[in-house]
Amino acid sequence: MSFQLAKPIDTLYEDVADYDLVVVPDAPLASALNRRLHRPHLGSFAMTPRRLAAGRREEAEDRLAFLELVKHTELDWKAAAYAIGNILQCWEHQASADSILDYDDYAGKTTQQAVQTIRELDITSRAITDFEINTDQDVAVVGYDQLTALERSILPADYDTYSPFTTDAFDHPDFHIFESANEIINTVLDTVTAENADDIAIVLDSASEYSPLIESGLEAADIPFYGGPGFADHPDHRAFLRLLRTAHAGTDTCVEEVRSVLTRLDCAPGIEHDEKRLHDLDHDAVSWVVEFCTSITDYTFAEALGAFETEADCELESFQDELDALGIAEDQVTEAGVDRLEFYLQTYEVPVDRENEGVLLADAKSAAYVDRPLVFHLGLDEGWTHSAPQRPWVDEDAQYTRNIQQFQLLLQSGATQYYLVQDAKGGSPVTPCLYFEELLEENFDQFSDLDAVHHTTSRSQSENGFNRETRDVEPTTVRTVSQSSLSTYVNSPRDHFFSRLVDSPDKEYFRQGNLFHDFAEYYVNHPDAVNEDTIEATVDLMIEETRPFTRSVDEPTRRTRYRFGLETITEYLDEALPENDSFLTATSGWGTNTVAEHFGRPVDSSFTERWFENHDLGLKGKIDLVSGPTSLVDHKSSSRKRAAQVVNGAAIDPPSDRPNFQALAYLAHWRSTNPGEELTFTFFHFLEPLDDAVTSEAAIEDALTTVTYYPKSFATFAQSRQAYDRLIEEGANNCQKTFSKATYEDYRGVFESAPFPDTTDKSALLDSVFADCLINEMQSVVGEYKYVTSGCEQALRQLARTAGRNFFKDEVDAFEEFVNERISEMNRRRAGEERFPVDGLGGEPNYRYVDNRDLLLEGRHD
Repeated sequence: MSFQLAKPIDTLYEDVADYDLVVVPDAPLASALNRRLHRPHLGSFAMTPRRLAAGRREEAEDRLAFLELVKHTELDWKAAAYAIGNILQCWEHQASADSILDYDDYAGKTTQQAVQTIRELDITSRAITDFEINTDQDVAVVGYDQLTALERSILPADYDTYSPFTTDAFDHPDFHIFESANEIINTVLDTVTAENADDIAIVLDSASEYSPLIESGLEAADIPFYGGPGFADHPDHRAFLRLLRTAHAGTDTCVEEVRSVLTRLDCAPGIEHDEKRLHDLDHDAVSWVVEFCTSITDYTFAEALGAFETEADCELESFQDELDALGIAEDQVTEAGVDRLEFYLQTYEVPVDRENEGVLLADAKSAAYVDRPLVFHLGLDEGWTHSAPQRPWVDEDAQYTRNIQQFQLLLQSGATQYYLVQDAKGGSPVTPCLYFEELLEENFDQFSDLDAVHHTTSRSQSENGFNRETRDVEPTTVRTVSQSSLSTYVNSPRDHFFSRLVDSPDKEYFRQGNLFHDFAEYYVNHPDAVNEDTIEATVDLMIEETRPFTRSVDEPTRRTRYRFGLETITEYLDEALPENDSFLTATSGWGTNTVAEHFGRPVDSSFTERWFENHDLGLKGKIDLVSGPTSLVDHKSSSRKRAAQVVNGAAIDPPSDRPNFQALAYLAHWRSTNPGEELTFTFFHFLEPLDDAVTSEAAIEDALTTVTYYPKSFATFAQSRQAYDRLIEEGANNCQKTFSKATYEDYRGVFESAPFPDTTDKSALLDSVFADCLINEMQSVVGEYKYVTSGCEQALRQLARTAGRNFFKDEVDAFEEFVNERISEMNRRRAGEERFPVDGLGGEPNYRYVDNRDLLLEGRHD
């Protein structure tokens, strides 16, 4: 089949102008022919079979039949809707109301009862079944193949048929490919004005993303349109249904789940409350919604609607009419009742009164003709393909012919057509409407394989990216960065940029972690004031503070978790606290402490919560605990990471897939105040031993991960007496055996005879000239035994492990330079000299750790 050229409406009119009656399959086509009627005519000229038989505009007879059934029978709503759909569809294809009963699989008791009721209804299918066209009239039929069996049943014995197509092929316009749906919508809105709105139609899949985007765009531009959102899409109707659903959703509903309702009622709290449970949110703004939900069983549907109208300051008379039509206005608002109401509104299109003026929005699967000079066709993807009815009474070939002819006619509507499409979404190709496979005589998988024009977002010719208005505003210069901000920036600079612009909700793990930190600080300041009662009171406080985030059913588990964490903190701090703070400068504390405020005691220890802002290094942060002149501690409620994971996460060339610079940043700052000292940084994962505590095998050591900073290079450390002693004390068996039989001078001499490799890689060390020299030297000193060779290899592995689990001077030096480069780069981008790219230093960002995923466009990593 080729893409046939459709006859222009004027040509069709010339073909049928002399007939008394013209039967057409589509109401817009009938209207278009009637508008061209230039002679006096008695009665109808061009009509659809249904309009001709019923004498009125078509109504949704499936909805009317459903209302009758649910109001006068006890049938289940879903079963009734299923039966009605089958009956009317079978009637349409077999031209008889009773024909459904010929199919045993579909002729159950519900169907039989529905048939009995529908037979008596004043609906269009009944009218067309009883109707015959006057045989005295000259009748023309346009698009006979598009008529169903029921529609053809009204035709007289004699009539002439006219095809809506010519014998020529249609030279379709190019596809205009855009990078996003927003760009397509903006292109359309650049063309449409209030003055030319009556000359423009937009054809789209009403269930696609284009529909709400174009509707909101036209509304924002104050451009009239019709044929768009239906009854169920009315924002107040949606909000009311969402409110009823929320009332039956239980007490674990989060604020973000009902933000649309709260926004409509003008009572939405800040975004920081999004992940808190609505019923436990201590916020006056949501009190009415919580009270409504709590007392929902006291309302009838009519009363609930009235309460919503009062609170939202609106009138929903049409919604009240639907409740009356369904016979549920005085029913209690049960969850089952809400399910049935929602099912009805999702299944049937409730008529909406609207002004037929402005831009025409046409559904791609409902319309065949659009009589406007300019027509935009949006999407043209799989959503435009009709779903063929899988029923035995449907002639699939005839139905397919109707669908594909409708598709061809629709794509040729208008004097000028524009096909605006996307070639890919979310990194995956967009599949064009399946009818193109039948109509276009070429192979293709996506729109770019066809005749297409590609459109990209307009950029300025400068390096500044998007066109923008220049403002005489001095950008704020960044002088210091936190370790978390630096980690985000390295993963994705654009995500870092948006994190400074976009608010984010409070997180349960943040709140929980802060409370544990507050308790640790409180315990350091007042160890004598903490006992079992204090810990239990703190658990109660934590339960209350985190209640908005969590389910009540989880409270016993959380109590156990919190109590264990607090007890582990006290156990560790009893051992970790220094005897005095003479090595520290005075501090006035940092931030607030919820636990201390709860117990009414001050916190002013110089050991804890030490804020630093080191302008020389460009770093800032908060040290949880200074446990000694050269020892720092950070409390963590997360899962424990090994020392090797900590070091790998701090890599800069190339950066880790999950960058984390906390240990490296804090050690860099602390060495600036303690130059030349060996320093340690300990992560205290106080919840890590919780599982082992069940079997009484928990040990505080299982909660600790410590990395050391050595104020020397790795090569210098490797040849030190400290490294040699560790090989003897901590090395594997053969390593200890070998080096204990040699002296440090023997070991040190190898470094003088062969250069130590500039690497920390285990394999590179083992394959180096130095490794050969070490083995030869130890064999000459200890003897040519197999264990000597093995012991030397074990020693090199031990050194590599030490390098992979700690930091050395040259690494921290490189990190300080790295921070300086990032801050300079960040300030250039803040000043507009270059863009914040999506890709980080390691390439494509790790999206698992991106906070603003929705703001980063796929495939746009520049």
